[in-house]
Amino acid sequence: MNIEQVSAVYFSPTGKTKQIVCHFAASAAKALQVPLRTISLDLPAEREGRHVFSERELVVVGGPTYAGKLPNKIMPAFRENLIGKGTPAVALVTYGNRSFDNSLAELCAILKGNDFNLVGAGAFVAQHAFSKLLASGRPDEVDMAEVAELSAHVIELLQRGDDCPQGSLTVDGDAQAPYYIPKGEDGQPAKFLKAAPKTDMEKCVSCGLCARLCPMGSIDRDRPDRVTGICIKCQRCVHTCPYGAKYFDDPAFLSHVRMLEQHYKDRASNKIFTR
Repeated sequence: MNIEQVSAVYFSPTGKTKQIVCHFAASAAKALQVPLRTISLDLPAEREGRHVFSERELVVVGGPTYAGKLPNKIMPAFRENLIGKGTPAVALVTYGNRSFDNSLAELCAILKGNDFNLVGAGAFVAQHAFSKLLASGRPDEVDMAEVAELSAHVIELLQRGDDCPQGSLTVDGDAQAPYYIPKGEDGQPAKFLKAAPKTDMEKCVSCGLCARLCPMGSIDRDRPDRVTGICIKCQRCVHTCPYGAKYFDDPAFLSHVRMLEQHYKDRASNKIFTR
């Protein structure tokens, strides 16, 4: 199969999914000796246009796991704006040490439905957006070596010219399954859908970075302490604020974080799927 370009496509608020997708794509582009391009879906403006990929591209698509699936407010960008033409593709998801549940199955189903030909897939552990303790420092060297291993296997398949019929790759999970229900320390459902970041105005200098980087465009540029739209709890504002001014104090949210830290401390494993 003659691949002329590798494209890395990602939604990655805290940068971990981007790190894995781009490492895979860069390894593939280097092996194939073809150009590499990156397509971010992080910001509202970046999710407006459609991208149509040819059969001579290898497309590496990645997203994070939110409550066991793809982020529901971002999923339409994958479904409506990424269009293949029998295009070889690799689906990658990240998860924060608990489980990737059904996110990879969902991403694979979306890509297959948009005429992508899946030749590989993987779920990789990355530091949890909610906690510095869960999967701290990941992806690490071991994780990135496994990303490169999957990339090498995919390149071998493509260079060998194997026929890759649609639907030949299966992964764990159920694309139609409902979202995971977060639990608190008491084991009961933790309801924090309306939780939003708070701002320590003694630390905030009104630089506007959080407003510019919010994936939902929900932070007021003139009043960064105001959330004017939907918050998907991605933690981008918390992670990127250079002054440490952003935080969450919702009791149910914090209870859920403590539950995760109590029960999912052990090192979780990546999972790779190939033909």
